Amino acid sequence: MVFSSTVFLFIFLPAVYILYLIFKSIRVRNIILIAASLVFYAYGEPKAVALMILSIVVNYFFGLGMAGKRKKPLLVLSVIFNVLMLYIFKYLCFTAELMSGITGISFNIPQIALPIGISFFTFQAMSYVIDVYKKPELIEKNILNIFLYISLFPQLIAGPIIRFEDLASEINNREISAEKTAAGIRRFIFGLSKKMLIANFMGMTADAAFDRDLGSLSAGALWIGAAAYMLQIYFDFSGYSDMAIGLGKMFGFTFKENFNYPFSTGSMQDFWRRWNISVSTWFKEYVYIPLGGNRKGKLRTNINKIIVFFLTGLWHGANLTFILWGLIHGFFLMLENYGVIGIVKSKKPVLKVISHIYCLLVILFTFVIFRADSIGQAFSYIGGMFSHFSGNYTASSYVYSLVLEPYGIIITMAAVIFSIPTAPKLKELFIGKGHAAAGEYIASAVSLVLFAMCIMSLMTASYNPFIYFRF
Repeated sequence: MVFSSTVFLFIFLPAVYILYLIFKSIRVRNIILIAASLVFYAYGEPKAVALMILSIVVNYFFGLGMAGKRKKPLLVLSVIFNVLMLYIFKYLCFTAELMSGITGISFNIPQIALPIGISFFTFQAMSYVIDVYKKPELIEKNILNIFLYISLFPQLIAGPIIRFEDLASEINNREISAEKTAAGIRRFIFGLSKKMLIANFMGMTADAAFDRDLGSLSAGALWIGAAAYMLQIYFDFSGYSDMAIGLGKMFGFTFKENFNYPFSTGSMQDFWRRWNISVSTWFKEYVYIPLGGNRKGKLRTNINKIIVFFLTGLWHGANLTFILWGLIHGFFLMLENYGVIGIVKSKKPVLKVISHIYCLLVILFTFVIFRADSIGQAFSYIGGMFSHFSGNYTASSYVYSLVLEPYGIIITMAAVIFSIPTAPKLKELFIGKGHAAAGEYIASAVSLVLFAMCIMSLMTASYNPFIYFRF
């Protein structure tokens, strides 16, 4: 089930929320959310529910084991269990294909369906066991609380990844209010609008370039396709995170922000402080710091970063393109760390613009690699961006028509405007001048208009993918 569907918006969410409001007992409310989360997951992945339940139960008992004297061996076993489960369902076939290509030996391994969101709920389960290893006082003895923590449907299949420590106090002690509910609904609609009105259009534009014969596209069309995909993946994933945060507020939970306008960055280091914050924080806390972080000299620091970004790329998918995407990001962070590429700290506009353009180009080209089906296709695409300036490029007219028609121009302008901190500045403009009440009314009115537009788009459009569901 996806948030941007009629089933979720008009049946599932209203039914769950009304039932949630009827019962005042926090224990009953937790059971309602657990049951709703299992139904939510089973709607799209009925067979995978058993896998998620197995993960929850096994990690619950590993967590209990952290109170004993043999907690370190149990911690190692828990990491092996979770990594092995992730490997079997996500990387086994990829490894077999890779080994077949290297050795020429055919490995007859049946195709295994990738359970939606396995990377997210597995990482969340791992973080729980690791955290209670460090802090035994966090051990949760009530298995229903672990079920709720890992399966909570707003963040189950595409994050953000939440640490148990950040959610533990709210599992058994949270309140909902009219103000918090209203804020949650507005945040959900804002995220839904980013997804339905911007990401979907950008996705169609990107597909028009990436899914065609590259030889039939001009350099301009290829640049448009690359930029469209960069905007698609941002508005798709940040929109989902906004919806998750909004739903969390409606049910009394507080989720941390997952995106902080990453395209306004002036360095790749800063980009990763702003992009998919929960995943980058997970790798920092559970991989980078245990490897030594920056405590063992510059060389070791950069090796640790390369390892982290190799794993970050691999986490996104079983394809060499994802690995290369991660390694290139690690490489540029290393260049910045060594001072080969200076991080601009000056307030001079020219230097800030140059630094900003450098970051956007790195992000753009690496997302071409991320989107491509193979490394060969990625390099052919990038090569075409700098060489297809003459010839009969028959498919280019369709790409141009998408972004140059009135609707395309409006959506593209909106994508650019809202990829930078425009909304917070507008909010500050009203609230900062003592117009908080007016700001709330305007936000609510805008939300209603956006929701109506989303519903119209939902009823008329057939293109409605969520990119991060495959991770």
